[in-house]
Amino acid sequence: MTTDDIRDAADARFAALPGRPGKVVAVHLSYASRADQRGRRPAAPSYFFKPSSSVAASGGTIERPAGTELLAFEGEIALVIGRPARRVALADAWGHVAWVTAANDFGLYDLRAIDKGSNVRSKGGDGFTPIGQRLIDARTIDPGTLRLRTWVNGALVQDDTTADLIFPLAQFVADLSQHFTLEPGDVILTGTPAGSSVVAPGDVVEVEVDAPTTEGAPSSGRLTTTVVQGDAEYDPEVGSLPAVDDTQRAEAWGSRGAAGLPAAETPPTLSPELREKLGRAPVAGLSGQLRKLGLDNVTIDGVRPMHPEAKLVGIAKTLRFVPGREDLFRTHGGGYNAQKRAFDSVRAGEVIVIEARGEAGSGTLGDILAIRAQTAGAAGIVTDGGVRDYDTVAALGLPVYALGAHPAVLGRRHVPWDVDVTIGCGGTTVQPGDIIVGDGDGVIVIPPDLVEQVVDATLAQEEEDAWIAQQVAAGHPVDGLFPMNAEWRARYEERER
Repeated sequence: MTTDDIRDAADARFAALPGRPGKVVAVHLSYASRADQRGRRPAAPSYFFKPSSSVAASGGTIERPAGTELLAFEGEIALVIGRPARRVALADAWGHVAWVTAANDFGLYDLRAIDKGSNVRSKGGDGFTPIGQRLIDARTIDPGTLRLRTWVNGALVQDDTTADLIFPLAQFVADLSQHFTLEPGDVILTGTPAGSSVVAPGDVVEVEVDAPTTEGAPSSGRLTTTVVQGDAEYDPEVGSLPAVDDTQRAEAWGSRGAAGLPAAETPPTLSPELREKLGRAPVAGLSGQLRKLGLDNVTIDGVRPMHPEAKLVGIAKTLRFVPGREDLFRTHGGGYNAQKRAFDSVRAGEVIVIEARGEAGSGTLGDILAIRAQTAGAAGIVTDGGVRDYDTVAALGLPVYALGAHPAVLGRRHVPWDVDVTIGCGGTTVQPGDIIVGDGDGVIVIPPDLVEQVVDATLAQEEEDAWIAQQVAAGHPVDGLFPMNAEWRARYEERER
């Protein structure tokens, strides 16, 4: 291929634009319909960059890479800057936009978890930003009345207007210009409404932007892209590999139902009354009652509390590490790995329980992750491994149980592997949703279906033991009193009348 051939191919990609854009800036979340679908509404816009090499013209193809399943389209309105914008006021911002047109912000959710926020790999691939067909003169239209529609194989799947935007189009220009100069030819992708979903090889996606209330109803025409199957595979020696879970599937398809997944289970909770009871029940007493029910292997052995005076009560959220292996750490240890996902997704009242196989030769968390857990309202952390930044973590006051301190980073002994799965910690099995209680004696795991029975029996036993202690303190011998024989039992029951 000659230099002229390369230049001609590059020029073809930008056929719908005045030239190659210096910057392509995309908005994370902007339409109310999409925000409602995701269950979160931002207070201010947030952004990411896409490389200009991802731009493609209408009529082209996009490859779904080998070994992936979640290539998703996002029909969007693209703004093309006509005049330099630096610290412009909101009232003046639209005057710096020369044209609007259609765009498709394709993303590969298989790479999203390891690229969270930046979207460098998940949205930066060649051909991942088709733009066109035609430019609409921004001076001729009202930016608040634009319509965006997307079709897949001829079926309308997105139909929304800029009236549904959380932020007006001009705000993106004004906001970005506070931080850097928007230059002529730069492109802003302004977010997608609800309806974005997954496409497969053979599917044809069309996006159109028009101004139906403006005289002449100017339109971008339909921006057309055909999905094809790629055959090149990712090299495990140079970067993270594609990986998907049900969370990524649900977000890529738009909902759990659309992804063919069952409805999400309601997260387990502890009522305030039950939490209060568990706060009064000693771990030793809970252990005794579980033993009566035939459950002996319910203590997390070997871990010691940073704060023996603090009671730990919460619902287990599990994190599993596997033994350190250099090739696996390269593929699973970096980016948005299982450890980071666990601490980012912990809910108020949960206890992060970590399987580290009793290996104390490296840290399994440090001060940053402990702060994240505390800020999220976590009830505490239990790990049968080590803790880095031990003194700083201890100063937070968060209930943490561990084997001890160790300065080494995670990769010395562990590979973060999975979240919210059944694990082994300190010699006992812990499942997500189990009830975790800890005090100066240690940590115990209670099956959720037994917790009411066990805690009530424990508190009743505590009351009985307190009465027995009073009798011993009064000079009575232990024999016959602890445990109580029939005579002492009668006295105890008489006391209650």
